[in-house]
Amino acid sequence: MALSADPHFKKLLEWHKANASKLVLRQLFEGDKERFQKFSLTLNTDHGDILLDYSKNLVTEEVMKMLVELAKSRGVESARERMFSGEKINFTENRAVLHIALRNRSNVPILVDGKDVVPEVNKVLDKMKHFCQRVRGGEWKGYTGKTITDVVNIGIGGSDLGPLMVTEALKPYSKGGPRVWFVSNIDGTHIAKTLAELKPDTTLFIIASKTFTTQETITNAETAKEWFLHAANDPKVKDFGIDPENMFEFWDWVGGRYSLWSAIGLSIALHIGIVIFSFVKKDNHFHTAPLEKNVPVLLAMLGVWYINCFGCETHALLPYDQYMHRFAAYFQQGDMESNGKYITKKGSRVDYSTGPIVWGEPGTNGQHAFYQLIHQVVWDINSYDQWGVELGKQLAKKIEPELESDAPVTSHDSSTNGLINFIKKHRA
Repeated sequence: MALSADPHFKKLLEWHKANASKLVLRQLFEGDKERFQKFSLTLNTDHGDILLDYSKNLVTEEVMKMLVELAKSRGVESARERMFSGEKINFTENRAVLHIALRNRSNVPILVDGKDVVPEVNKVLDKMKHFCQRVRGGEWKGYTGKTITDVVNIGIGGSDLGPLMVTEALKPYSKGGPRVWFVSNIDGTHIAKTLAELKPDTTLFIIASKTFTTQETITNAETAKEWFLHAANDPKVKDFGIDPENMFEFWDWVGGRYSLWSAIGLSIALHIGIVIFSFVKKDNHFHTAPLEKNVPVLLAMLGVWYINCFGCETHALLPYDQYMHRFAAYFQQGDMESNGKYITKKGSRVDYSTGPIVWGEPGTNGQHAFYQLIHQVVWDINSYDQWGVELGKQLAKKIEPELESDAPVTSHDSSTNGLINFIKKHRA
């Protein structure tokens, strides 16, 4: 059944049409002092508690109930079970979807075509562990006998974005490891700039590719190889191929966007050390928790609510070369802080406290910001006003002293109180 024909979806749209104008966030908090408790969940893990606070979304208990009913109607529960059982739910490529196997440190068997894949996963993870220990410990050296100081990850898409994001996020934990660089753009400027910072005899390259047919990756890998061989200028080095011991397997049931737990995460492990975090409880939570108490399901259904009921704009991507790769994010930040997204009426100031928070809204990206600018010229918004930012500064000044004591906070809306008190409870 098409989504548009689903009676649960029709009910949701009808409710939105009749009630969306009444969804004012400030009023929702004022009308229900227990809103934070009703619209938050705490997930207990081996590494501490994870708090999901979705109380600042434009939803009511009725909306959340309809969203859960829609998820059930669309077969989320059965699809979830088929994924965990190893069925080939990636029907376009006839593949299983089992990134959960990469995180399964409990060694519970996970079958694909009747074969348990967990032993293979453990074998590769152990191989990665020993390799990283040799590189980080100085045993693995460059061709002149010097210790490896830099690692270059050459990949694209999931073989680039996941490891790049994680290494950036975990830089404070990288002490003792080599620096990590990421090359993805086929524009030769990217790899040329990177290689200019490095020395061939202390640099290790990782070619991150599932098929070794991706044009961008192969082109950059060839450039790196030529640079290395030209610098080495040693016939023995030139005759040397890739040792099978330096190949790290991963499988067709690993989707690119979920691959950072596989051998694609080798750059992460080299940078911060290989620490195998257990995701068993998190994956089990998704697998077993009822939908109305299921963190990833609730987040997904909130996305459905905003995209399908409120709608969002999408626009064509604007091209830029490697030198400009930060410009979109830079422009977006300045534009969004200056202009916001919601207005009350023409010529009035933006009241950020009465509408949804715009950062992270589905469909909002760097390219979108260009179109936002055009629209807000039309809306007569003064781009030099920063009322939302100023409001945030005032709130921060009030919250800062409240964080210094261990006493519970009750002076804000229930969500802000709940977040502050969660931090107080869990800080070291």
